[in-house]
Amino acid sequence: MTLITDAADQLREAAGGPLRAGVVLGSGWAAAADALGTEIARFPLSGLPGFRAPTVAGHGGEAIIVRVAGQPVVVFTGRTHLYEGHGTDAVVHGVRVLAAAGADRIILTNGCGGLNPDWPAGTVVALRDHINLTGASPLSGPTFVDLTEAYSPELRARAQQVDPLPEGVYAQFRGPQYETPAEVRMAGILGADLVGMSTVVETIAARAAGLQVLALSLVTNPAAGTVAGAALDHADVVAAGRAAGDRLAALMAGIVSKVVQ
Repeated sequence: MTLITDAADQLREAAGGPLRAGVVLGSGWAAAADALGTEIARFPLSGLPGFRAPTVAGHGGEAIIVRVAGQPVVVFTGRTHLYEGHGTDAVVHGVRVLAAAGADRIILTNGCGGLNPDWPAGTVVALRDHINLTGASPLSGPTFVDLTEAYSPELRARAQQVDPLPEGVYAQFRGPQYETPAEVRMAGILGADLVGMSTVVETIAARAAGLQVLALSLVTNPAAGTVAGAALDHADVVAAGRAAGDRLAALMAGIVSKVVQ
């Protein structure tokens, strides 16, 4: 708990008071980092107690505090993934720090594989629900958290005022290997529209901490087996984010402005 409170204290001090919200920029979303508001402070993620430098290409590895509509917001340009082997506490450390620093809402983003042929690479989808296929939870003991509305209807409605985004269900696999075509078919049968390796475990921790959650997925590639002969490569994920960079920056700036109100 000391690492959480120490990191929260450092963020509050840099922000000049409690935070309003947090943003986690996942694979493909790095271009949005400098478009969200007036910068107050910036430092390496690894300089905050309990945080690690990201190990995935396409993640910036910084904590940037910005002021949006008069409210302090921290932007994490990277995250720890479950497949890195540090455990769920490391994965959700940033979420818990945000809550301890006073934030009551969080925007989570990711790059993902898409199952819906109507959502080509570059499509941004707002999550309305998720499926946890990791076999892991950040909670222990009798911590019974209601996930009926894991993704805030209010925040989704605010995002829709900026852009009429499609909404879908995201399935998180543990990774780091990409899903097989059979696993993708299974996820589709279960009701998933998108597959990836982040966000769900963080969402569970966020709801347990009382944070409202808005989650946005950038479709970076068709999921395995949905397009004949298509291979998966993380370089394509990064390239898809780069190609959509200007749109993502404008979209996130508009959404963050709405969310902090």
